[in-house]
Amino acid sequence: MLTEIRIDGLGVISTATAQFHEGLTCLTGETGAGKTMVVTSLHLLSGARADAGRVRLGASRAVVEGRFTVEDVNDIARAEVARVLEAAAAEQDDDGSVIAIRTVGSDGRSRAHLGGRGVPASVLADFTASLLTVHGQNDQLRLQRPDQQLSALDRFAGDAVNPLLRKYQVRRRSWLEARTELLERTARSRELALEADRLKHSLSEIDALAPEPGEDARIVGEVRRLSDLDSLREAAATAHDALAGPTESPEAGSGALGLLGAARTRIESADDPALIALAPRLADTIAVVVDLTTELSGYLADLPSDPGALDSLLTRQAELKTLTRKYAPDIDGVIAWADEARTRLGSLDVSEEALATLSAEVDSAAARVREAATKLRAARTRAAGKLAAAVSAELGGLAMGKARLDVEVRRLPAGPQDTAPLTIDGQDVHAGSSGIDEVEFRLSAHSGAQSLPLSKSASGGELSRVMLALEVVLAGSDHGATMVFDEVDAGVGGRAAVEIGRRLARLARTHQVIVVTHLPQVAAFADTHLVVDKFDDGDGKVASGVRALTKDERVIELARMLAGLDDTETGRAHAEELLATARAEKASAEVATR
Repeated sequence: MLTEIRIDGLGVISTATAQFHEGLTCLTGETGAGKTMVVTSLHLLSGARADAGRVRLGASRAVVEGRFTVEDVNDIARAEVARVLEAAAAEQDDDGSVIAIRTVGSDGRSRAHLGGRGVPASVLADFTASLLTVHGQNDQLRLQRPDQQLSALDRFAGDAVNPLLRKYQVRRRSWLEARTELLERTARSRELALEADRLKHSLSEIDALAPEPGEDARIVGEVRRLSDLDSLREAAATAHDALAGPTESPEAGSGALGLLGAARTRIESADDPALIALAPRLADTIAVVVDLTTELSGYLADLPSDPGALDSLLTRQAELKTLTRKYAPDIDGVIAWADEARTRLGSLDVSEEALATLSAEVDSAAARVREAATKLRAARTRAAGKLAAAVSAELGGLAMGKARLDVEVRRLPAGPQDTAPLTIDGQDVHAGSSGIDEVEFRLSAHSGAQSLPLSKSASGGELSRVMLALEVVLAGSDHGATMVFDEVDAGVGGRAAVEIGRRLARLARTHQVIVVTHLPQVAAFADTHLVVDKFDDGDGKVASGVRALTKDERVIELARMLAGLDDTETGRAHAEELLATARAEKASAEVATR
């Protein structure tokens, strides 16, 4: 629910603050006072496109700030609001309310904030989507569009249509993907065949050499060793001879081991305890030297003795380089490329059998889409009759007693540019994201009148009442959302105006309703009455502000709206009578609903 709004520098409004409450709130004021700017501010909070031309003359920017509460909305709306707030890292105030701010600079730049966080304007749109519905004067024209009429029908049908629509969309997506793949394979069969040949040749080349992971790095190390083989052998042999003595002409005691052995013998034969105590340390030294001698012997034994080993490694290295030049920087990359190539090759089956199999899959997917579309259309057709009856009944209460709304659901034929038509009962239809149907609202304005599309049969006043009747029906038992109407009573007067006020009051039982109106018959039903006043701001400019009216001020304002008779007893008496009638109507309606 919208609880408060503050407007600075928007249109004729310099600064204005308004409090909103549950029930029906009406905004009135003289023509040009800026009533529509209040609706414009709500559009901005809903993420609408910013227009620098709306910034007040002389102001650097326009700022709109709205405070919303979510306690009174349904569980689905509350969960959606929580999701948006969490995604934006926005915070609620201590009282649980959320503040949304939209700023529009005179240079056209726009900024948005939600819960103390800077956000894109689209996040405001997501936040207010389930909290606020604004019906401006242009929304009546949108009601004439087929896509809006289809949306209204689906909204009315609810769970009778939504699961079927989701199933249709899932099946349609699978069908389009399979169809696109078939068309691509058919059109690119020659190109894909060439690609398959190239992949086969490359894989054959790689498989012939059978590279192993890390093989190129190992060969580099081996080649480096073999290139220094003679110097490595000489160093290891010299070190071995120094420790163990020359292997070719051994002489007792000529190596380090012999000398250490002789030293141990001399120490162990001595009688001095201090000298004998050194024997264990000498034994440890001999053990270390023995280990070193053994390891050097092993190292020498492992050195290649084949003079052609280096040539073999260099040849293998050259073979592997032919792969790394073509497919990847190293052998591990070549092996990964080969794995990907095998996967790609497996998906490039362009044989007649493969195309026939895929074509059968497309036909099967189309049949599933056809089935889902048919069930969806049947559900919409059933809902269309109920919607037509409900709206027609509402029109009867809006001084259009003989009017009848018809809701037609028909297949949408495929156009010449349709890339993916669906054949149903021998007819090519357009399988769009919302189904195969187009919906048309047709109005018979009075008994005996021909039923015609809204765009051809409804006057401005009739179109206003059709939209209001539709909103009353669509509201159903859904509670909590804020609905804003900008001059929904345009082109209406007399008894029809009273009926509009009564219907708005009825809608306000389950919703917060805010109405910009010029009709006293409508304003009389308000639970809260706000007026937009013009005044001189002291700089020679006209400014406007918003204030709530007391009971006595309401009488004066309604008298002004009736015929500019706010300063006459007759006008005030008429206004008081209008208020009394509205109060009685509302009290009677409340008793009837208990």
